[in-house]
Amino acid sequence: MSSDREKRGWYLYDWANSAFATTVIALFLGPYLTVLAKAAADPSGYIHPLGIRIDPRSFWSYMVGLSVAAQVVVLPVAGAIADYGRRKKEALAATAYLGATATMAMFFLQGRDYLSGGLLFLIANVTFGASVVVYNSFLPEIATPEERDAVSSKGWAIGYLGGGLLLALNLLLYLGAPKIGIGEGLAVRISLCSAGVWWAIFTVPTLLALRNRGERRPLPPTTLSMVKTAVRQLTHTLADMRRYPVTLTFLIAYLLYNDAIQAVLALATQFGSDELKIPVSQLTLAILMVQFVGFFGAIGFNWIAAAISAKRAVVLSLVIWTSVLVYIYLAVKTTRDFFIVAAIVAIVMGGSQALSRSIYAQLVPKGREAAYFGIYEISDKGTSWLCPILFGLALQFTGSYRVAMLSLIVFFGAGLLVLLRVDMAKGQRDVAEWVEAPIPSDFTY
Repeated sequence: MSSDREKRGWYLYDWANSAFATTVIALFLGPYLTVLAKAAADPSGYIHPLGIRIDPRSFWSYMVGLSVAAQVVVLPVAGAIADYGRRKKEALAATAYLGATATMAMFFLQGRDYLSGGLLFLIANVTFGASVVVYNSFLPEIATPEERDAVSSKGWAIGYLGGGLLLALNLLLYLGAPKIGIGEGLAVRISLCSAGVWWAIFTVPTLLALRNRGERRPLPPTTLSMVKTAVRQLTHTLADMRRYPVTLTFLIAYLLYNDAIQAVLALATQFGSDELKIPVSQLTLAILMVQFVGFFGAIGFNWIAAAISAKRAVVLSLVIWTSVLVYIYLAVKTTRDFFIVAAIVAIVMGGSQALSRSIYAQLVPKGREAAYFGIYEISDKGTSWLCPILFGLALQFTGSYRVAMLSLIVFFGAGLLVLLRVDMAKGQRDVAEWVEAPIPSDFTY
């Protein structure tokens, strides 16, 4: 199976990439891009990217949605390439370092550069998602079925510590900026850049520890033929997935409820900054608290899963998520209220996501991990698609952040209803009986 050294290396990629999820997505980039977009607004208060009339406050949520729309195309193909060539380490390195480079380039955003910021975020978030596709696909290879809940939860918990540590350092920089003679904007840009540097540095031990498995297949000689091969492999995977209805049902449930989870995480700081007028220093403290409380939440939900099963633990977390949205709509009006919500979210978010990853790993056929996780990753850490667009539209047409947040409850409810239909025992039997379908004879470049 794997050594403890390989597991430790796998954990460290959660430590590495969580800096992007916390510093960039969860805290600094949303409010900062909103400021840049407002600076570029016309006298009527609107911006016009590509000639489209947009409320500057909605630009960030639209960019999150657009980046994940791109992931719908890119991530399954990335997973197919990684599986087909058996070059997962190389795929992880390429996607991680492209994303880290785009993140470091955010240092140069200022003035009215909201479009450049949106483009860099698009590149960074797509490659971030692609790297996590490959990373997640190692889980069934390095952990036995009995270990996967614990290994997945431990990786997620370590990710909270890594993201939280860099966030703490950035908070010290932000609060101390006047003392060292730098402005708020420069402090934010340094913080954004630091996430890329952190991501790049801590990916190194992961690459040194992990190893490729299986016989390598020669990749096509050109980029175009490689993409064609990956698309054919993806088509084969989608057709193959129909043989596993439980896997498909869980995937649908996950794409629904995790889209809402990621939207709440990505848009919460914009809500706190623009609606509640909470200073960035206080928002940073809230997100920092979330990271360290999230560590204990991920470990705690692993204990709950051991007692009542991973599926029931995820169901419990979704009930709590739904209650959080109602509480935001009705009662969150002060900084204190925001911190209460943040603490509740911290407890449930790690458990719901880490256990979802381990559940899915139980339902993936051996040898097709990256391709299957490429589809799963369409809505994973730091990514969501439909919910940010729904949020942006609700905000634009109602002018209310509270209505926009409440609208996400539809996805939590739908995901919960579908999840209740998942029969884990049957799904695991189906995968255990799996025999790889032969690649079609006309599968050529």
